[in-house]
Amino acid sequence: MSIIQLRTPIPGPKSKALSERRAKAVPRGLSHGTPIYVAKAEDAWLEDVDGNRYLDFAGGIGCLNVGHRRGEVVDALKQQLDRFLHTCVQVTPYESYVRLAERMNEVTPGKFPKKTIFVNSGAEAVENAVKIARAYTKRPAVIAFEDAFHGRTMMTLALTSKTHPYKAGFAPFPSEVYRVPYAYCYRCSYSLQYPSCELYCARHLEDTFKRVVANEEVAAIIAEPVLGEGGFIAPPPDYFKVLIELCRKYGILFIADEVQSGFGRTGALFACERYGVEPDLLVTAKSLGGGLPLAAVTGRAEIMDAPGVGGLGGTFAGNPLSCAAALAVLDLFESENLLVRDNELGAQFQRRAREWQRRWPIIGDIRGLGGMQAVELVQEISQYCYEHGLITITAGSYSNVIRMLVPLVITNEQMDEALDVLESAIANVCDAKGAVAQLV
Repeated sequence: MSIIQLRTPIPGPKSKALSERRAKAVPRGLSHGTPIYVAKAEDAWLEDVDGNRYLDFAGGIGCLNVGHRRGEVVDALKQQLDRFLHTCVQVTPYESYVRLAERMNEVTPGKFPKKTIFVNSGAEAVENAVKIARAYTKRPAVIAFEDAFHGRTMMTLALTSKTHPYKAGFAPFPSEVYRVPYAYCYRCSYSLQYPSCELYCARHLEDTFKRVVANEEVAAIIAEPVLGEGGFIAPPPDYFKVLIELCRKYGILFIADEVQSGFGRTGALFACERYGVEPDLLVTAKSLGGGLPLAAVTGRAEIMDAPGVGGLGGTFAGNPLSCAAALAVLDLFESENLLVRDNELGAQFQRRAREWQRRWPIIGDIRGLGGMQAVELVQEISQYCYEHGLITITAGSYSNVIRMLVPLVITNEQMDEALDVLESAIANVCDAKGAVAQLV
């Protein structure tokens, strides 16, 4: 039986009415990718207020790897609700925070001693990672990458690359942030080809130290192992090996931003594992909380202890409900074959997408690791998708990448149903254009 069920035109009358209320009550700066208002959700689907049912390729922007309202997560929340909601861990701490920190220290890459702090969001975690790196190294500068996204707070906007809509109109930003090209092979900044390029983009960092910022001033290099908002760009296998060698050479910390790529999105619990990387600091969020707000910074114990007592914290940081949800999420990854399933979904996507690439010229590139897959297009198809029952979101500096962040609990049949809609959307654009398109 088809999951997708469309009972009204999209958007339906109730969603339209809510859009009118929203326009009067909510500032325009809070964008939304669809005009659909959700009433309920389960596993890999959601239903709107008009009774239309959709398959979900967005997953709350990667927050629902274990699925919408996963039973084990809901049960853990109910149990915590019966105990207490909030005390502030900085006033009267609780065991679940400590237990979750212990679990994070165990599951993150690296066998060295580690410590973990919890906060509310990915951006907040990135901010704290920068604070910790500066406190440890006594250096001010941070190097980030083109096409990176690290958040919407002022420090993380300085680290984020894309100007519109994220940065325009909000300057000035914090100083001592420097940017270099990423290993975006499809659009190489140096017009080179891998592997004959010999990873020039990574080795060019030494030139940056001579011409842009002195290496002895750099506290950390921060990178998403697979770019998220930047377009699901996965570097060549040996890229990070070169980058980490340069970090070690100059005493620079490496911060891995795994907010979107973490918790099973790439076929490993963390994308770093796919590259053999053991970061000094690792930032997680999104699917860590199973649908609740939670983020973490995990790192080498001696680095994490650099800030003084009281230098880190937050009123709601690591709240009890989120900790309970995250412990359930970790249990699920230990007890079920979610990582295997993640790779299966990625392979299923790749098989279909490669066929589309052969048929239609609007597909410029197909890429990803595990279930973190994307197609880089030259035409917009998101509206067609949601009008036909598939929720998608775009990415990339040109907003022309369709990314797959589907909950890992989707069935093969549901996945095929979703890919049928995506295929139909691509075919519709090509038919309308006479199957002729120019790459942007």
